[in-house]
Amino acid sequence: MSDVVVGGDGVRRCRWPGEDALYIGYHDTEWGHAEEEDAALFEKVALEGFQAGLSWITVLRKREAFRKHFAGFDPEKVARFGKRQIGKMLADPAIIRHRGKIESAINNARCTVAAIEEHGSLAALIWPFAPRTGPAPRGFGDLAAETPASAALSKELKRRGWTFVGPTTMHAMMQALGMVNDHLVGCHARAECERLRRPVVRRYSALGV
Repeated sequence: MSDVVVGGDGVRRCRWPGEDALYIGYHDTEWGHAEEEDAALFEKVALEGFQAGLSWITVLRKREAFRKHFAGFDPEKVARFGKRQIGKMLADPAIIRHRGKIESAINNARCTVAAIEEHGSLAALIWPFAPRTGPAPRGFGDLAAETPASAALSKELKRRGWTFVGPTTMHAMMQALGMVNDHLVGCHARAECERLRRPVVRRYSALGV
C-alpha cells in the first residue's frame, strides 16, 4: 500500500490521517506549517509531552479541553498554576489525567517564560535547531523517530530544566512545527510547508545553537 493516498475528497496526502475529518484537517492546515508564536510553540511542547505513550489523534480529540484548562496555553498564566488547577485537571476525564505530565507542562511553562525573557521569544531558542535542509521522504520507512537535531534540542532543553522533552518527543514537535518537512513526496501539503519553512529556518539559523 502506498504511503501517499488519494482521499475521498480527491486530494493526495500522507496516508496517516486516514478518513478522519479532524485528523485530515490537522494534516492539511497545521502539521508541518512553520509556527513561531510563543503560545502555539508552548502548546506543541506540552501536548507532545501528553502524547507520550499514546496516539496523537487521542490528544488531538482532547485539545480543546486542554486549551480550556491551560488558559489557551498562555505560558505566563500556566507558569502561575498550582495545586488548585492541577486538582481540577485531574478530575476532568476530558483531558489526559496524568499528574506527571500535567506538572511537567506547568514546569515547562515556567521554562518558556524564562526562555522568552532571555531570548525574546521561545522561537529564538527552539528554531535555530532546525536543519537547513533534509531528505525528501517518499515513504514512512524514510522517516526517523529521532535525529541528531532533535537529540541536540532535547539535550539543551533538559539542561534548562524542561521535562518530557526526549529526542523522540522533540522530533515529533519539530515535524509538527515545520522545523522539518516530513510530508511525503506526492503529498499536496509538502510544497507549501517547504515554502513556509525555508525563510524561517534562514532567519533563525543566523542565531546559532
